[in-house]
This record gives sequence, C-alpha cells and structure tokens, in this order.
Amino acid sequence: MMTPALNIAGISHDPLWFPYRYDPGQDAVQFRHLTRAQHRAATFVTDEYLGKTEPSIVNRSVAMAGRRETGPVHFIFHSAFCCSTVLARAFDLPGVAMGLKEPPLFNDLIGWQLRGGTAAQIAPVLDDLLKLLARPFSPGEAVVIKPSNLANGLAPGMLMMRPDAQALLLHAPLPVYLGSIAKKAMTGRLWVRELLVKQLQQGLHNFGYSTEDYLGQTDLQAAAIGWLAQHALFAQMVAHFPDRVRTIDSETLMARPVAAMAALAALYGLSVDAAAVVAGPAFTRHSKSEAEFSAIARSAEIAAANSVFADEIDKVTIWTAAVAASAGVPMTLGAPLL
Repeated sequence: MMTPALNIAGISHDPLWFPYRYDPGQDAVQFRHLTRAQHRAATFVTDEYLGKTEPSIVNRSVAMAGRRETGPVHFIFHSAFCCSTVLARAFDLPGVAMGLKEPPLFNDLIGWQLRGGTAAQIAPVLDDLLKLLARPFSPGEAVVIKPSNLANGLAPGMLMMRPDAQALLLHAPLPVYLGSIAKKAMTGRLWVRELLVKQLQQGLHNFGYSTEDYLGQTDLQAAAIGWLAQHALFAQMVAHFPDRVRTIDSETLMARPVAAMAALAALYGLSVDAAAVVAGPAFTRHSKSEAEFSAIARSAEIAAANSVFADEIDKVTIWTAAVAASAGVPMTLGAPLL
C-alpha cells in the first residue's frame, strides 16, 4: 500500500526517511524513519538489527519528483570480514560525514539482476537510489556508503554514475579471510557457498572451472575462489579508476589506524581528526557486541582461529596463488592507501 500523497514530499526530502528497500515489481522505494542514533546503534541497517516495521512505500518516480539536497558521496567497497564496519562507524561524524552500513536496497538490485533484470533496467534505478542515499544528515555533510560485499558487482557502475566520488577497496589478506570463515563453522562455510553461487550468476568468475569443478572443491577452496573473484574485480577498478580508488588490507588498517584514517579522510576530501576518531568507539568497541575491543584482541582471535585450521588454510592459500597467477589476478592490489 502506497504512502498517502500528503506525506510523500516530506519522506522524499527528509534524510531521516531512509531509502531502505527497493521493490522492482512495484518500482517503489520503501522508506524507514531512522534517526542518526538508530543508525549508530545498528551494526547494519537491516531488519536483524533494526527490528521489523511497516515501511512507507513510495513510487520511485514520485519519490524523485522535485528538488532535494544532495551532498558529496563516497564509498567503502569490501570483500567481507575485513573491518569495513569499523570504517563505516568511524565516519559517523556530525557536521562532517555520515556512514551508511550495508543499505539492503543494493542487495535488492542484485536480487533483481539474478532474476533477469537487465543493466538498462537497473542503471536508472541505481542512479535514483544513490540520489536518495546522498541526502546529507546535516548541511555540508558527506555520505560514506558501505554496501554489502554481495553488491560489489555494482561498484564500477556506482563510480561511473558519481564521477566526484572516491572509493576505498578494502579486503582481508587471504589467510585471515579463510580463518574468519573457518571459525564460523557451518554458518561460515554455507555463507561462502551461497556467495559463490551468486557470483557465478553475476559472471564474476573467469577462472576456467566448470560447475562440476566447483562442486568438487572444499569449503575453504570455495571461500578462496570467492575472495579471488572480488580481488579480480578490485584490480579492474584500480586500472579503470586510478585516481579515484585506493586499496588497503585489514591488517594494515588495524596496525596503522591513525595514518589510514587520515589518508582516507584526505581521499574523501574531509577534515577529520584521525587520532580522535581512532580513540573513539568505532575502533575501541566491537562493531557487533559493543564490548571493548582492540587490534591486539583482534589479532589474538585471528591467531587462535588460524592455528586450528592452519594446515588447510596454508594449502588453500598456495592453491589460490596458483589460480591467481594462471588467471592474471594480482594477489597484491595496486593504488595503496598507505
């Protein structure tokens, strides 16, 4: 049921009405009223963390009618389990920027694509949704968007649509990524296989493997080949947008957080006290539990997980390097942030 016309203008122009989901069947945007505090408290802006509520549904053409203020928009694209949420939280800086943590509407576009939506159909919708997301929470603020890694296939298109936007390409080193998957047991292993299926549907794998080959791979091989597909995409983005994207891995980020935060703020053209941000909750509280956390504690968690699965992780890392060399994918990305 569409929102009554009386409320549409306010919903379309007020940044507190968050463009939450997109329904291609109705060509409608579902909005939720979210304060800055609600954004801050939610690990991701999804039902799981926000709770379910009845959205206000507005036809896209109606939502886009009239003028609305938009500010600078920048991106954090990532390949999962690499401290991307830390950075999105770090840009919750009133008067400077607001970080958006994995808006579900990008996943809605990917779902549409996997069901047969064409680039010609999706592109204008993506452009409109970016305009809605770019409404600043306060005058003069930028918006820093961190999509889920499922939406990485849309990343080149987002940068082409927003020529003033800059992007960070963030990843975990492969052994760290594999350890993160392994310690999540069946949940992690199922997640990487689901990601692999969606990546194959998106045409992100050019490694010469057949469906039967993928079925014969272990869970951590499936994780690694999914990581490599994202790495290949990031390498292509470095080549296509050399002046607009920078790369960093999670371990460098956490080892040198002040330098990384300062460099990223400079990339985005924002005035940020990097040391103060790193001393704040984004870097000192766990993004999911809000418990006290530190780079030292994180390293200990990684070491513990990797020690249990060390033999398998080592073998899969060697195998992935061979696949990467055969496919011409660099294991170390260019355009480093630091």
